[in-house]
Amino acid sequence: MEQGAIVETDDKYMAEALALARQAAGAGEVPVGAVVVCDGRIVGRGHNRSITAHDPTAHAEVVALREAAQTLGNYRLEGCTLYVTVEPCAMCAQAALHARLARVVYGAPEPRMGAAGSVVDLFAQPALNAHTAVLAGVRADEAASLMREFFVRRRAEQRAQAQPLRDDALRAPAQAFEAIWAQAARWGISPQHSHARQDLPELEGLRLHWLDVGPAESTPPWVCLHGPRGWWPQWLPWVTARLQAGERVLMPDLIGFGQSDKPKKASWHSPERHAEILRAWLDALDVSDCRLAWAPGAQWLLPALYAVLGARIRATLSAADADLLPEQPDWVDAPFPDPGHRAGQRAWAAAAR
Repeated sequence: MEQGAIVETDDKYMAEALALARQAAGAGEVPVGAVVVCDGRIVGRGHNRSITAHDPTAHAEVVALREAAQTLGNYRLEGCTLYVTVEPCAMCAQAALHARLARVVYGAPEPRMGAAGSVVDLFAQPALNAHTAVLAGVRADEAASLMREFFVRRRAEQRAQAQPLRDDALRAPAQAFEAIWAQAARWGISPQHSHARQDLPELEGLRLHWLDVGPAESTPPWVCLHGPRGWWPQWLPWVTARLQAGERVLMPDLIGFGQSDKPKKASWHSPERHAEILRAWLDALDVSDCRLAWAPGAQWLLPALYAVLGARIRATLSAADADLLPEQPDWVDAPFPDPGHRAGQRAWAAAAR
């Protein structure tokens, strides 16, 4: 094949890889696409799927190589060409060598992970028993632009979702709750039920965390008030029965407790303040009426909550005799890694005296 025809062919198949890269970006994956070509036809396609598939090996190149091998009925892909929009990493470069590809053609270089010359060049190692020709820079500008736009957009989304912490407050680190989520899975509760916001004026910049489980159309939902030593996990066994009945349950962590932010001063806390926050939160969720379930010790909040919600509370349940999770160190202490996180508990205890 003449050089001009080769260039035109490479351009054509890289366009196919770029289309796959755009699909990856649309799925929230790093935009890399790849195709495998044999005797003038595409026998394998792939784009990054590591996040979607929960698979660290699901890079575009590996996905395309797997499909090509199935199409051709052979794990050796001799005579084939791999087109990929970004320089392969070491894993993908070695996979290409194992497949005995004739050529690898890529678009943009990858200066931090590239294994075709940017960081290392596995294809130029004479000691390896497989040798594959490499061509770089085909439609590189388009590939680089896709990557650049993706990461600009992702950084903007991360900034938009950022939840800054007030100087006079504390927040337990996310890793403190990993064991709790593992335990919650036994009751069908997962992080997808977890929500947080700090944009309500009543929160004054503090982050409020809650769980929302059950069908959204079920009304009125239960609102569960934890006790002075509790937060959402203590409701897990009780919530299971509500879910089986097709009911919706909202489990807020009061400010100062659980996964919500914790003001450092006990003086911040008052029943009236907590009640106003809960009212504003229910308004934001468009919850007009609710049923109230309260754990032992939550009586501190009830008068103030009735004052702001009134007839919106359609029913009440004291959970003193309900099937609540017994207090266990792995969840009682998780949100309170040191005494500075316990200002809410101190305020609650003082009010109970």
